[in-house]
Amino acid sequence: MNVGIIANPNKKGAAETIRKLCQALEKQSIAPVLETHTAALIGADKGEDPATFADRCDAVAVLGGDGTMLDASNKIGPADIPVAGINTGNLGFLTTCTNDELEIFAKALANKNYTLIKRMQLRAFVISADGTEQSFRALNEITLARGQTGRLVSLDAWVDGELLNHYRADGLIVATTTGSTAYSLSAGGPLIAPKADVFVITPICPHSLSNRSLVVSDSSTVELAPAKDAECPMLFTVDGRETLEIQHGDRVKVEQAGHALPLLRLEGRTFYATLRQKLGWG
Repeated sequence: MNVGIIANPNKKGAAETIRKLCQALEKQSIAPVLETHTAALIGADKGEDPATFADRCDAVAVLGGDGTMLDASNKIGPADIPVAGINTGNLGFLTTCTNDELEIFAKALANKNYTLIKRMQLRAFVISADGTEQSFRALNEITLARGQTGRLVSLDAWVDGELLNHYRADGLIVATTTGSTAYSLSAGGPLIAPKADVFVITPICPHSLSNRSLVVSDSSTVELAPAKDAECPMLFTVDGRETLEIQHGDRVKVEQAGHALPLLRLEGRTFYATLRQKLGWG
């Protein structure tokens, strides 16, 4: 069995955690395959491009927090291999275990004592006024928000071709169930269980208090565009990563990507237990 390893180099003690994970895996006769920058952190001679992990690895371990998981899922692409997060960050809604549980994690891999939770992803298309098109994939959310003016944006949203609303707000978030515990939650959106076949549209600091989050089927197509009275440009972002300026005449189309991220979860660990732990419930 081969396990790819991607680490966040900015996390304190990253090199030590990489070495400990490699030792724990090798003890279970599992071969670690280090991503290029991860290999450099511990002075290893050669690393692997994460985009080719699917050809060599049976699973991928990501060392960091939720942000590192988002970045890693983008690098790995639509490969259908389990991804596990080793939490060395702060929140860790997406992570499988902590860096104090590396031996437990390695044994679970060796014995296949885990479950896979399919995390739905979004595909966003930015269609410019001249007809050119760019596509993006999001695990958490896509956001259309105010630019550098600091003023409210004015935008229109459609669901399956029907006008939903004209928003005056700091912006609008279209989030997956995974993203419901991230930016959407901070903006007042609902928590959504991972197995729900939905995504959520959440306004950011809307001018009207009657503007609330809306949960729609994951078979829906959501379209966003600057309104006629909008002060452009607006900023389009994907999982806090890519950023594009959106001008009058541009349009953003969001739908299910058709590929879900297989997130590895150890036996006995649940979404609800994570909520209780991370949010301090009960």
